Amino acid sequence: MKHDRKEKNRRKSTILFLAAAVLILAAVTAAGIILEGTATETDFSRTNLAPGTGGLFGTDWMGRDMFARTLAGLSLSIRIGILTAAVSAVIALLAGTAAATLGRRADAVISWCIDLVMGIPHILLVMLISIACGRGFAGVVAGVALSHWPSLARVIRGEVIQLRQAPYILVAEKLGVSKFQNVRRHMIPHLLPQFLTGLILLFPHAILHEASVTFLGFGLSSEQPAIGVILSESMQYLTTGRWWLALFPGLALVLAVILFAVLGERLRQLMDPSSVHE
Repeated sequence: MKHDRKEKNRRKSTILFLAAAVLILAAVTAAGIILEGTATETDFSRTNLAPGTGGLFGTDWMGRDMFARTLAGLSLSIRIGILTAAVSAVIALLAGTAAATLGRRADAVISWCIDLVMGIPHILLVMLISIACGRGFAGVVAGVALSHWPSLARVIRGEVIQLRQAPYILVAEKLGVSKFQNVRRHMIPHLLPQFLTGLILLFPHAILHEASVTFLGFGLSSEQPAIGVILSESMQYLTTGRWWLALFPGLALVLAVILFAVLGERLRQLMDPSSVHE
């Protein structure tokens, strides 16, 4: 009785945390969209003001409000992270399912592609794809989305291989149910927890790699108030004592990544029945 009550309280706290995390991320995203115009406004009468006198996060060398720039940059990173993680997760679902159901040749080809992509450092691969796609928003989205699917694809492939040995799948195959129908009716619903958890856990990787590539100059253009752009521009001013130009955007990025990582872990615990005893 006590164990059941404790488990219910744990699940309730997990659901509340998930709801709070989603609300916080949604609020940051919406605020960043609203403040995009303010983030690019210059005022040379208020340049290089420290936090407090120049606003909550101070101002930069062009008099731009760092609070607005930080929220706008974080909002852009979250949106790119959501888009790229969703594309990567769908690619992983299709590739992992195809590898496990379309025969040995398809499995060999897809497994080779997985090993190839995983054998190249993520940053280097994202940079190469981004350059090939013309950099900018489209280049970053393509680079991050096409480089983060292999790990989840390998997990889904293993799950589907196990599912193929399930009695109800074997019976369905003997009754003449096609592979496509088996995947759609029986396997996809079973894979939903792994898919959603993997999708959320891809967010922090996508956000960090987008910011890293942009910081190195191979991502978003300098006109956009992205976190990578802000951090890159602030490096030349750190030696002059303008610490706030990098501190607050960097902390905002780290906190968003941690929140996404914890969100994915809590969701895994909520949706995985085997984790209730952990």
